Amino acid sequence: MKAKFAAALLAGALSLSAGSALAQGAGGDAAKGEAVFKKCQACHRVGPDAKNLVGPVLNGVVGRKAGTAEGYKYSDINHAASEAGLIWTEDALFDYLADPSGYLKKYLTEKGAADKATGNSKMVYKLANEQERKDVIAFLATKK
Repeated sequence: MKAKFAAALLAGALSLSAGSALAQGAGGDAAKGEAVFKKCQACHRVGPDAKNLVGPVLNGVVGRKAGTAEGYKYSDINHAASEAGLIWTEDALFDYLADPSGYLKKYLTEKGAADKATGNSKMVYKLANEQERKDVIAFLATKK
């Protein structure tokens, strides 16, 4: 009986945790995100003719394994996060955009690769506004 109760308690906790995490990336407006993306265009492009600049092309970034944009040379820490299995889910992007290097260091530490959590992402821009992050992620999700 105690095992069933513990399992039910754990399942409930995981459900609440997943629900709050999913809510972070949800609620974005792609049209507003297109306007927010103008802030990103100094380094990134999207669209059929997009090319890598200071940052990689972001077509198909939502759901893509980190560090895999064709022809782009990633930072060591981003490469390490890719090797550790980072996938750019909406939630991962939501947290990454707030503090790119900090997010990668935290991710690697949580994955048991703290020894690789050194250096910085090439992305130095931090998108602090939560709604803008949700909106730009919604916009990027439309760019396959």
